[in-house]
Amino acid sequence: MPMGEIGNSPRFFAGFDKLVHCGLFFVFDILIVHAIIQQRRNLTWLNAVKALTISIAYGALIELLQLYVFTWRSGDWNDLFADAVGAGMATFGSILTVTLVSNEKI
Repeated sequence: MPMGEIGNSPRFFAGFDKLVHCGLFFVFDILIVHAIIQQRRNLTWLNAVKALTISIAYGALIELLQLYVFTWRSGDWNDLFADAVGAGMATFGSILTVTLVSNEKI
């Protein structure tokens, strides 16, 4: 979306939008993994992949809605890639953290 004059601010650099997508989906995936751990008291590979799949599917749904439903927005595959990178980083970090803290293989 055009940001008007605020888009010319030095705080917004090229790729800022992708960084925001990555960060938001990192947090989103962490929250999903946290919910899984709270419900099941552990994290398995299958549950970690489910969290990653949910995050990426949600990002894809948002981009498809922007592309086909909302005429004032545009779907961008680079945004979906940034979403997937953020979710992947969160899933990897969650697996690593759970493995190191519990001293168990998942």
